[in-house]
Amino acid sequence: MILAAGRGERMRPLTDRVPKALLEVGGRPLIAHLVERLARAGLTELVVNVSHLAGLIERALGDGSRHGVRIAYSREERALETGGGIAYALPLLGPSPFVVVNSDIYCDFDFARLVSAAAMLDGGTAGAHLVLVDNPAHHPRGDFCLHDGRVSADGPRERLTFSGIGVYAPALFSGVARGTRCQLAALLRPAMAQGRVSGEHHCGLWRDIGTPQRLAELERGLAAAGER
Repeated sequence: MILAAGRGERMRPLTDRVPKALLEVGGRPLIAHLVERLARAGLTELVVNVSHLAGLIERALGDGSRHGVRIAYSREERALETGGGIAYALPLLGPSPFVVVNSDIYCDFDFARLVSAAAMLDGGTAGAHLVLVDNPAHHPRGDFCLHDGRVSADGPRERLTFSGIGVYAPALFSGVARGTRCQLAALLRPAMAQGRVSGEHHCGLWRDIGTPQRLAELERGLAAAGER
């Protein structure tokens, strides 16, 4: 699942007319980079949640066939936040663990790594597997700790930042009434306290494209590297 329903307030005025997921870097929309990377990893059955300027995203991606995937859309009348959006899409996602990625990131993470993580969650008591990254300059305090493959809200190690990439068991969202707003962190923290969240540290390229400045910085970096 790709999360693309948000309004992108910090990206205004760019997102007044273009959804954040369709902002371009390297000559292509952010979400197109993700769809193509997921396709290369063999993850070809996708769900995209939409709300703000939803029609533009649906017209841009279509059914996904041009990217070698199949896309179903979870349409939210109002954006339901991360946890609420995932819970609302469960009928499209099915009964097995699934990968979720934020649409406003750019990375070189190999999503094929998450296939085995999903298999480990399937049928077990674990609730989630998170990909963590080094803390960026705009988020120096990080989010969670990673120790011996387990993620906790606090711990003996320095905090890392949640990348917006994770694998989740459907049962993690069982307490969320469909159509209600809910932050993902509100579901993850209790699961962490129970030792039900595993994780890994991605040390490669990862950028959170949360502001026009960070979008411009990534564009300059890709141009300098000849990746436009």
